[in-house]
Amino acid sequence: MEKMVVVVFDDKSQANEAVVALKQLDKEGSLSVHAGSVIKKTIDGKTELVEMKEEFPVRAAGGTAIGALIGVLGGPIGVFVGAAYGAVLGTFVDLYSSGVNAEFVEEVSGKLTPGKYAIVADISEEYVTPLDTKMASLGGQVMRTRKRCEEIDQLKGDVKSLDTEIALLKKEWKNARSAQKANLEAKIDKLREKREKQIEKGKKQLDKMDKERNIKVRNLKEKASKAHGETKVAIEARVSQINKSYEETLKKLKKLEAERLEKKANQLEKKAEQLRSQ
Repeated sequence: MEKMVVVVFDDKSQANEAVVALKQLDKEGSLSVHAGSVIKKTIDGKTELVEMKEEFPVRAAGGTAIGALIGVLGGPIGVFVGAAYGAVLGTFVDLYSSGVNAEFVEEVSGKLTPGKYAIVADISEEYVTPLDTKMASLGGQVMRTRKRCEEIDQLKGDVKSLDTEIALLKKEWKNARSAQKANLEAKIDKLREKREKQIEKGKKQLDKMDKERNIKVRNLKEKASKAHGETKVAIEARVSQINKSYEETLKKLKKLEAERLEKKANQLEKKAEQLRSQ
């Protein structure tokens, strides 16, 4: 199961030992680390990447879920009141991209206070005990959440909301006077355009997810080719789970796209009928 994990430590030396331990757990097959970085919470409440003696094979990169989560942890989560609108909006964009929800970020923010360090990692694990036990022995506080596609789910909600607005305006149009119909038609067209943009946004997010998935699967298959026994079986199962998760998200987006095309076809058919009746 894909998860986002944050482990908080009091000092850099503990975090460095934890990186070594996490890599060992990955090597043993207890879990798989897809990407990770060590960060520090600064006095002014921001996060900064920390160079360690040991590094993860794949560090956080711009545009990745890990990069987005690090951005959120240095943003206004937990202190939305009084924050600038632009900052809040940017934080929500990062939040959706990171694959976690606001509750998880608030939990982490409560532990990751100024001066503390944290490992932020995108992992796959079946059992929590190996990681929890090892990190606790090093003084770490482990927080994890199942990775989810918050953005696609939010997109579905947004599209549904737009569909409801469009339906209400159509109902109003039927009972409106001729002078009012042009204004209502313009509003409906604007909502339809907004709906199209939302679905295009979903396609771009899915493309980003696909690239991230391909990197994960490639790295896991390479590890599996060198592994044996239960470790090999566990890694291969993680590859299947990652592919399954992506396919489920793809299915959601395809359904939205099919509905979009169906609505467009209905619109064209109605226009054709109007032209034929003239």
